[in-house]
Amino acid sequence: MPIVYFVCGEREYQIAVPVGTTLMRAAVDNGVPGIDGDCNGECACGTCHVYVDSSWLLKVGERTSTEKQLLSFASAAGANSRLACRVLITQTLDGLRVRMPDAQH
Repeated sequence: MPIVYFVCGEREYQIAVPVGTTLMRAAVDNGVPGIDGDCNGECACGTCHVYVDSSWLLKVGERTSTEKQLLSFASAAGANSRLACRVLITQTLDGLRVRMPDAQH
């Protein structure tokens, strides 16, 4: 299983994630703080905002139009922002590192 690193402040969570699982589901199912996932992965709320390390941006793929729209409401969205519910884990994402924002807005 691919390993994903979730960075929350000073703490890092190393999670083995089954292929086909979204980042949001992996975080919620493993108790990683900082990802709310209020819409349960329906890409309707934006509470699973993460920052993808720049070296991984091409591998995670581009944002969808709905994702772009939701991220426009995030208080601190950047070029490396993604919604964790839209990032599907594949074997090529083994070692992926994402950072949580200070708050989900």
